[in-house]
Amino acid sequence: MRIDHVAFAAGPEGLDATAARLGEALGIEVVDGGHHPRFGTRNMVLPLTGGRFLEVVEPLQHPVTDKVPFGQAVKARSEAGGGWLGWVVAMDDLAPVEERLGRDSVMGNRHRPDGTELTWRQIGVKGLIADPQLPFFLRWDEGQLHPSERGASDVRLARLQLAGDPDRVREWLGLSGVPGVDRDDWEPDVEFDFVAPHGTPGLMSVTFETANGPVTI
Repeated sequence: MRIDHVAFAAGPEGLDATAARLGEALGIEVVDGGHHPRFGTRNMVLPLTGGRFLEVVEPLQHPVTDKVPFGQAVKARSEAGGGWLGWVVAMDDLAPVEERLGRDSVMGNRHRPDGTELTWRQIGVKGLIADPQLPFFLRWDEGQLHPSERGASDVRLARLQLAGDPDRVREWLGLSGVPGVDRDDWEPDVEFDFVAPHGTPGLMSVTFETANGPVTI
């Protein structure tokens, strides 16, 4: 279990302009990620070091956008002006999460501009919608090039600031805080800063380490 990526919803300026603005701030060349036909969304990717990436995403004018949780979440955040949508945790096996939540994961796919397809399974977006401090989970299918590898970057994801409750997040992740019981593959290389929510909880800011020092968005 590890942090895989963070997601930022485009606002009124649109996907291309939002991704370009973030890419300029971080010194990263933006990669066109393509569209998610099952979710009714389209994204741009900013690759980070350490096998992670920043996803910039927007809803499409398509009926499926309003029918699936991820499309709904992106559309709601974009219509609210855009900004941080959330964070995503990758796992090798989603079975423990499926058992805990009492439902199966769903397939996700993305058609890249070069014609290749990226596939995965995900679960937990409904939890993100209900409580935006929570991540959702995914498992990449084997034999694929991870989005962080489509480009070069030495920018590191350093810190997440969340308005919310750390105990609630640990519970959602299946972490008990008991030595010998917690999963031993959780990576603590990203700092977490929890602040009391004044309104809706969620991902407030993300700090990146760049060649020019830390940048907080």
